[in-house]
Amino acid sequence: MLRTLLLAGLVALAACSPPDDTTPTTSTTVAEPAVLAAGPAPGQRRVVTLAADPWCPHNCDANSDRQGYMVEIAREAFALAQLDVEYTNMSWARALQQADAGQVDAVVGAFTGDAPDFVFPDEAIGYARIGLFSHADSDWRYRGIASLDEHKLVAINGYSYSPELDAYIDDHQDDPGRVWILSGPSPLDRAIELLEQRRSDVLAEDLEVMRWTLHQLDKQEALRQVGQLERLPVYVAFSPANPHSDDLAALLSEGIRKLRRSGRLAAILDRYGMSWSD
Repeated sequence: MLRTLLLAGLVALAACSPPDDTTPTTSTTVAEPAVLAAGPAPGQRRVVTLAADPWCPHNCDANSDRQGYMVEIAREAFALAQLDVEYTNMSWARALQQADAGQVDAVVGAFTGDAPDFVFPDEAIGYARIGLFSHADSDWRYRGIASLDEHKLVAINGYSYSPELDAYIDDHQDDPGRVWILSGPSPLDRAIELLEQRRSDVLAEDLEVMRWTLHQLDKQEALRQVGQLERLPVYVAFSPANPHSDDLAALLSEGIRKLRRSGRLAAILDRYGMSWSD
């Protein structure tokens, strides 16, 4: 059980969300930056702000009626502690910057390699398995990092894939013949287009995200999976600048455990055709 002091301390947690910024593409609401205040107005609840680029089905468009299973789990887990969630979309690199500065409370959909200085809960909010993809008629297969020699890998700015692949990207990010880093809106759509045009050779992306995206683009046959990496836990990662991050992480973990025990977590996953037993 959470200690009494933890719950008492959260009574002083103020509503928070990113400041005005033209970078986010969609947003549910706009509120005040993350700060400590005396308390909300009567009848209002404290708000936890989450940011990320759309990475559906894990976390989706903030203006959609299905914002992603990770957002729904976080919302219901925090509701058990009388906290509301606001979720906003922006580029992943921007979301990490804003969370690092304390302008939002957390990013959703993070591997531990995405933000090693952030505060991670004990409980994961989801799981992902990174696949390697090439154009449909490629006969190449991924057989470890050394097999990427002579191939151009396209990756998305700020993303973490696996410790080994992250190190490869860091080593070759200044060599456009080896690694091509994409930023801006809809980077995955652009990466798929580059593969189709044979302007790149290999793309790393979560298997479920790629399946979802290719279905939305009606391009199910456009790419071929040429390898996959290990399955990794995914988290809501809390701002290192927010003094309440440890408490928020603990409350989220406790809420996730309650949702699992009640069967509600499995019901949320089922809405997206997902299961953590996969």
